[in-house]
Amino acid sequence: MVTTLAGSGLMGTNDGRGADASFANLMDLTVDTEGNVYVADSHNNLIRRISKDGLVTTIAGSGAVGSSDGKGRAASFFNPAGIAIDKNGILYVADTHNSLIRKITQDGEVTTIAGRRSGLLTSRDSVVQFDNPAGIAVDINGNIFVADWLNDVIRKITPNGHVTNVAGLIGSPGSRNGSRDSATFYLPGGIAVDSAGNVFVSDTYNNMIRKIDNAGIVTTIAGKKLKGALDGQGGTASFSHPAGIALDKLGNLYVADVGNHKIRKVSSSGFVTTFAGNGIRGSKNGRDTAASFYRPYGVSVAPDGTVYVADYQNNMVRKISY
Repeated sequence: MVTTLAGSGLMGTNDGRGADASFANLMDLTVDTEGNVYVADSHNNLIRRISKDGLVTTIAGSGAVGSSDGKGRAASFFNPAGIAIDKNGILYVADTHNSLIRKITQDGEVTTIAGRRSGLLTSRDSVVQFDNPAGIAVDINGNIFVADWLNDVIRKITPNGHVTNVAGLIGSPGSRNGSRDSATFYLPGGIAVDSAGNVFVSDTYNNMIRKIDNAGIVTTIAGKKLKGALDGQGGTASFSHPAGIALDKLGNLYVADVGNHKIRKVSSSGFVTTFAGNGIRGSKNGRDTAASFYRPYGVSVAPDGTVYVADYQNNMVRKISY
């Protein structure tokens, strides 16, 4: 059943409960162990929090474009497009147009942990630059994985701040499978990591879902270059610019299929089905494929299996519950 958790549908920055709140082209979200949802409210340059009962508050960001560190509204962002939370409740943000990775503590303190800021190299990242990072995920050991969008690579940031390339060849877009830098991606947008350390990537402009195993081997588990909306096994299925991606406890993947206005589900065996959305632009609530979305960009799965969607063009957070 698809319902609207928060958002009036109109662009704005209002805090409040349910439809009294407003967003502007939100692109990603994540859920903590208590069921609170955190939103990368991209066009507003804000990070928002939604309680289980739908109360929206702003926890970080002034709303103005910038890259300032600081507490709460003293900090600033520039089109944050990815957000993830670790087991301690620390948030990590892909601050996309700043090409930075930011950290937000539970009391709202924002710091920059990787990338360039104000033309200067950060202290822990003296050589690595990002180029419009999009998706971000964190594993059980505190390693951060980033879909470095315009660089066409997947990066890893260790807890001590060391940045490495996990897979992909910088500046060489493609769809080649293989090991580490022999594999290629084309504007990867979403990323998720399981408890075994396998990394899953929404390879957005290849219209594919890719997997990077612990040995660094990249394979394609679903989708093909040709855009489409076909359900089916592995390469017989098709997507249209898949972006956000999330895992449930059983190893199923949920994908925000942006161009198709749908949420797709990929089983652990690679079988793709349409989980929610009728494919027609809209904001209709209802059961699974009777509901509608408008360019859903982000997706996250709560511990209880509830799926949350950043419904980008509708400026809403949607909830899919069983």
